[in-house]
Amino acid sequence: MEADPTRCPDPVAAEHMTAAIEAARRDGDSLGGVVTVVARAVPPGLGEPVFDRLEADLAKGMLSLPAAKGFEVGSGFAGTRMTGRVHNDAFEPGPDGPTTTTNHSGGVQGGISNGADVIARVAFKPTATISSEQKTVTADGRPTVLAAKGRHDPCVLPRAVPLVEAMMLLVIADHWLRQQANEVLPR
Repeated sequence: MEADPTRCPDPVAAEHMTAAIEAARRDGDSLGGVVTVVARAVPPGLGEPVFDRLEADLAKGMLSLPAAKGFEVGSGFAGTRMTGRVHNDAFEPGPDGPTTTTNHSGGVQGGISNGADVIARVAFKPTATISSEQKTVTADGRPTVLAAKGRHDPCVLPRAVPLVEAMMLLVIADHWLRQQANEVLPR
């Protein structure tokens, strides 16, 4: 993943992404996109079924990142186009305990981690400050044109990847610590 400045693990896709970002830069524009993050070996049982749902805390953390505008876990919005029979993650015996045959839930079911990889995606908007002139208004409401000067990222995604990874780790660590505290000091 770190082999390319886009931080995209697919070399062909990274090449296309780089070309699109450079084209936006030359045109004085910017691009948005989606960062996918995967947390492996997350223990089952992290989270709560109502107020402290693991995916709700992940969403809160991820959407607090600058330029983040969307969040989904597992199949996310694509799950709305599936039936329950297709979307449900069936459990089967595994060498280390139950496992799921699919992971449409993204490792979180009923607000609680199920032991599968926790998979999330965060959507980031295009950078608002671009080098092209943009119409706006002054503080007193008169029309004007904004012409931003200086260095501006044509795409924040490469810089967002470590933020998304860190937020995933912080939220999971927080839930793990809560679980440990509950085992030592039951409610």
